[in-house]
Amino acid sequence: MKKEMFEELLESVRQAGAIMRGEMEPSRVFVCEAPDVKAIRAKLGVSQHEFASLLGISVRTLENWEQKRRIPKGPARVLLEVAAAHPDAVWDVVRSTRHDRKRTMTVDDRA
Repeated sequence: MKKEMFEELLESVRQAGAIMRGEMEPSRVFVCEAPDVKAIRAKLGVSQHEFASLLGISVRTLENWEQKRRIPKGPARVLLEVAAAHPDAVWDVVRSTRHDRKRTMTVDDRA
């Protein structure tokens, strides 16, 4: 690594430390709002049990998200954002998966 690039990187690390200690204001701040899980579920027109099943989570987890006791993170949050923006895509995947599962069960049952 070139000395100039190393110095820039080192300065960035020092600034990050100062920001974390409250000694310096960040140049910009990103705020990500938690998805409105209840509204997303309502948009899909499904019950809590159906939505939890669709997401592969427990109903209790879904209740915690809807009542804002917990905030979905990681892949669950991304899936919720996709469901909010593209509900038809979620239904296409769910229908396809159910169809494949039924077909697999039928083939397995014959063996």
